[in-house]
Amino acid sequence: MTNGITRRRFIQLAGVSGLAPFSRVLGANSDIRLAIVGVGSSIKIGGKGKQEIVAFRQVPGIRVVALCDPEHAHLDPEVQKFKDRNEPCAAYTDIRKLLESKEIDAISITTPNHWHALATIWACQAGKDVFAQKPFSHNIFEGRRAVEATKKYNRVVAATHGPRTSNSIREAYDWVRQGNLGKMLYAQGIHYRPRTSIGKVDGPQPIPKTLDYDLWSGPAPILPVMREYLHYDWHWIWPYGDGDLGNNGVHFVDSCRWALGQQALAERVLSIGGRFGYDDDGETPNTLITFYDYKPVPLIFEVRGLPKRAEFLKQNWEKNPSTTMDSYLQPDLRIGVVIKCEGGYLAGTKAFDKMGALIKEFKSGNSSAEANFAEVVRSRKNADLQANALDGHLSAGLVHMANISYRLGKQSPNEQIREIASMDKEFTDTYDRFLAHLDANEIDLKKHPATLGPFLKMDPKQEKFTGAFAAQANPLLTREYRQPFVVPEKV
Repeated sequence: MTNGITRRRFIQLAGVSGLAPFSRVLGANSDIRLAIVGVGSSIKIGGKGKQEIVAFRQVPGIRVVALCDPEHAHLDPEVQKFKDRNEPCAAYTDIRKLLESKEIDAISITTPNHWHALATIWACQAGKDVFAQKPFSHNIFEGRRAVEATKKYNRVVAATHGPRTSNSIREAYDWVRQGNLGKMLYAQGIHYRPRTSIGKVDGPQPIPKTLDYDLWSGPAPILPVMREYLHYDWHWIWPYGDGDLGNNGVHFVDSCRWALGQQALAERVLSIGGRFGYDDDGETPNTLITFYDYKPVPLIFEVRGLPKRAEFLKQNWEKNPSTTMDSYLQPDLRIGVVIKCEGGYLAGTKAFDKMGALIKEFKSGNSSAEANFAEVVRSRKNADLQANALDGHLSAGLVHMANISYRLGKQSPNEQIREIASMDKEFTDTYDRFLAHLDANEIDLKKHPATLGPFLKMDPKQEKFTGAFAAQANPLLTREYRQPFVVPEKV
């Protein structure tokens, strides 16, 4: 640990002097030397880090010069690919060693969620720019600290949440905010991705000999592996993941917040859901609906994760003038955002009148998040980032708020939940779809009641819960960090 202590002391001194260590001024023709932190390899999806290697190698002026992963079974094959191409590429298992290198200008973070914020903070302190994958944080406290580190050390930090690379959606939201569909009434998002059971083990599973489990765990506690597949299925375990709301749903949560123009956390939140359909080692809900009490326009979000498709998702969205959410969404996509207004609605990049007739379609195309990051690293104009650290923090923060409400909830009878859901007509309709989804998957709520979370009140300026349940909710804004992987109060 001597090297770690020396490095931390150096960072403290650098912070006092206002200088970021190892920071290099890039010229117009200088290559950006990038490291991928968290190579990843999954039987199920292939690994986000591997995807980012491919994406960044296609961006002119970026050289991938290092890879980092505590799992040699993931790291070594990817390093070998660089060797086979005669491309220099350093290999690290410890991010702290990587950040000490003067040969690296920026990092792309594709680790499990519980590492995102700390890796961002350490990189900023070490004078590196950051391309951070979603969700930006594992809790609200560390997300705010990462934003503060971005500002203090004057780094470029991109947060890859939402569809902000879509020029079409950007144009569509601008058009709606200009009042072309009348007063905005609500924003609603849905992410429906069927998930099967992750299985149930009968005891702790062996740690792979190729993995440094201490480094993998990082800020999280060292826990027995109580799941069959260690790597991908951490998504459904609270110490590491955030469920499907934080895995894929966060993109559309961000899209809704973007549409609303909200630059703070919601004042209140309530979640209803459960892990239905199977008894396994997963902890996060596979079906969840959340009401975010933004003023003057609320945000409603749905996560559906059961394997069978309900009949109501088979409607033709463009021809059905119904005002229910499902008629807005293309059945073959099963994901999307709807902005409902007094004079019609925007579904994705298409605007419709109240009768469902297409008014306008936006076709501006997409840009590259990786290329945008490279441009801003060169220009140092953070205002040009498509998605910055604050955007990442706020959208991830909404995910955490919803999960906290759920985690503090209790299984409750349908009648009680319906009474709560009836506070808002659109949320009542959302709850009806929630019930229909469960019914289509033959879930008996009398045997397996849904969990009703409490309505939590948030002080958006302080980013603390207030009022009833604050004493139970505020501890979940952070975690007990494990030395030396600690997110500090002051960065």
